[in-house]
Amino acid sequence: MGFVSMFMDISSEMVHSLLPVFLVTVIGSSAMTVGVIEGIAEATALITRIFSGALSDWLGKRKVVAVAGYGLAALTKPLFAVAGGAGLIFTARCLDRFGKGLRGAPRDALIADISPADARGAAYGLRQALDSLGACLGPLAALLLMMTLAGDFRRVFWIAVIPAVIAVSILILGVKEPASFTEGGRRPMSFKEIGRLSPSYWHVVLFGSIFNLARYSEAFLLLRAESVGMVSSFIPAMLMLMNAVYFLAVYPVGRLSDRIGRNGLVASGLAVLFMANLILAFADSVSHVAAGVVLWGLHMGMTQGLLTAMVADEAPAHLRGTAFGIFNLAGGIALLTASVVAGWLWDRHGAPITFFTGAGIALTALVAYLFLGRHKKRVTASGQT
Repeated sequence: MGFVSMFMDISSEMVHSLLPVFLVTVIGSSAMTVGVIEGIAEATALITRIFSGALSDWLGKRKVVAVAGYGLAALTKPLFAVAGGAGLIFTARCLDRFGKGLRGAPRDALIADISPADARGAAYGLRQALDSLGACLGPLAALLLMMTLAGDFRRVFWIAVIPAVIAVSILILGVKEPASFTEGGRRPMSFKEIGRLSPSYWHVVLFGSIFNLARYSEAFLLLRAESVGMVSSFIPAMLMLMNAVYFLAVYPVGRLSDRIGRNGLVASGLAVLFMANLILAFADSVSHVAAGVVLWGLHMGMTQGLLTAMVADEAPAHLRGTAFGIFNLAGGIALLTASVVAGWLWDRHGAPITFFTGAGIALTALVAYLFLGRHKKRVTASGQT
């Protein structure tokens, strides 16, 4: 599953690392249009997960749903190469992210099905590390191809089809579903069952959503690099840098969380996001943007795998797909809101205000997270007494 994620991310990031600049410089779209497309597309991916997760719980089969999602994402890649306007790009981006949403919750639940509880942080960290490696190699490939092909966006988009096909092939031929899950067959689903998810699980959903309000689409990192004068052909290097840091951090942080717990590390990740937003707000050179991007990647490595592991920790086995789906539905709504607002702020007030706003949200989320953590400790201590 890690290698499937890696190859699909190579394909996706070859496209996505160039797409914002392609939209603005070739198609002639505004930053607001980029924000709307990115926000709706990413929200489509996350919202879809609630249905795919519940479907995988009901079927008692996760792989078939994941294959459908990865396959759809592969089929949409040629649309970016032939697009002549923002409308087709919007359609292709949404279908691509619909495929991502279709595969996301079943994949995450499948990893929980086959991972021992005391190594769950490491398991999610390993998959995310390979995913991030692909997200690093994709922009690198885009950068090298743009240099080789004299800045021909469309030819790069056509080449991105190849790793997508490899990813789907590995999934079909190399991944087996654990018998312990498939033997259960179809499982009845109801709102009553969903109501049995614990308060601790809903706390994870809440803070995952608040997190997304401060974590805009990475498209705005690329636009920030362009705004300080970075040459378009080299802009994918920023996404490569972010994902390199993400790759290096996520697995060690996951392993560490299995030993010392996850809450403190998540809080530290929020603090890093706050600093990243501040640096990007004040940035007036490529090196300053690069520093903010490094911290952005670090916060991703300190939080994304851990939040996924926390969902798996709190959800019962027969509801894991649904639990991941709900988690990502809430996050999708938050990310849609954040990306649209970021685009509006950028067009009306400029890049600094956009990232100052993100810093304020991150700081608010950190304070609320620490407060809730103390409240939970007092309630636990009272209960034990």
